Amino acid sequence: MTTQTAHEPANIGDIVTKEVERTIARAQRGIDVLLNRDEPEVAKTPRDVIYRRGTMQLYHYHPMSDEVYRVPVVLVMSLISKAYILDLTPGFSFVEFLLKNGYDVFMIDWGIPRPEDKKLKLEDYTMDFIPSCIEKIQEETGEKDVSFVGYCMGGLLSILYGGVNAGAPMANLVTIACPVDFDGMGLFKQWTDRRWFDVDRIVDTLGNIPPEMMYRSFELLRPVDRLVAYVRLWDNLWNDLYVKQYRLMNKWTSDQIPFPGECFRQTTKELSWENKLVKGELELGGRRVDPKLITCPILNAMAQHDHIAPYEATKDVTSVVGSDDKEDVLLKGGHVSLVAGPNAILRLWPKINEWLSVRSV
Repeated sequence: MTTQTAHEPANIGDIVTKEVERTIARAQRGIDVLLNRDEPEVAKTPRDVIYRRGTMQLYHYHPMSDEVYRVPVVLVMSLISKAYILDLTPGFSFVEFLLKNGYDVFMIDWGIPRPEDKKLKLEDYTMDFIPSCIEKIQEETGEKDVSFVGYCMGGLLSILYGGVNAGAPMANLVTIACPVDFDGMGLFKQWTDRRWFDVDRIVDTLGNIPPEMMYRSFELLRPVDRLVAYVRLWDNLWNDLYVKQYRLMNKWTSDQIPFPGECFRQTTKELSWENKLVKGELELGGRRVDPKLITCPILNAMAQHDHIAPYEATKDVTSVVGSDDKEDVLLKGGHVSLVAGPNAILRLWPKINEWLSVRSV
């Protein structure tokens, strides 16, 4: 009887058998993906809706630990993406991770804008909706201060809220892939150049900006990404876990929502064109936005390969606020993988827990 050593080639029969099995699995799972069979369920973490305003909903998630930190956490989502990226599915949910680590978790879900929501502006979100949500959280918990965790534009809205509401009850602030310096927005900055981008005509004609327009804009930032993703999917169709993760992420990235028209006009003119936030010139509702009013501890998380909110656009978050306790962390990954998926589970989520836990008692 002979045994194979570490230096001998694998048995050709074993190799062929393994590849045949993988090819069969690819065919079976490929059909499931194409026909969207057994689509993964998302946003399954138990929760209650404790407040509604129009399409906005404020969730309060059920606790998952015997002991809960004193300071509640509110997750603030972007206006142009569905909130379930932070609650993908059991085992891949940032919300679930926070709950199991002892946090009292709330989320502001902006919902899908209706045609009549085209008039909403940054003032509505930062001087009306967010303050009213914080009041509800205070009533629900009996605590005055709240920790904010803002993803992408949700981080920007959190900064604007703290910068226009003096004495805002912000215990801690975590920003994730949050753009503040719009001169660093790369291709987005070039595409919306006032010389050829007629934002007034677009908003006056369309009202809310269609999700297809936003999605194609993101795709054009890296036009080869979709093809590469298909190639990787084919290579890994035999792998149940890989296919599940792909379908979850693909579902979310393809599931974009409209951008409220007036908010898009305002963001384009005052942030993208004029870069007023970092210049200290932005006004909302007649008040100057002063991020220096934010003096709570702040953690700013950025992704090395973020093509939507590049490092140059996000690196100055801790510079514009007035906090003494502040930390920047630059992690591997892209705009989405920074906050969701295996990369986030191993890198960002533990970092946020480590940082936030000692500041939540």
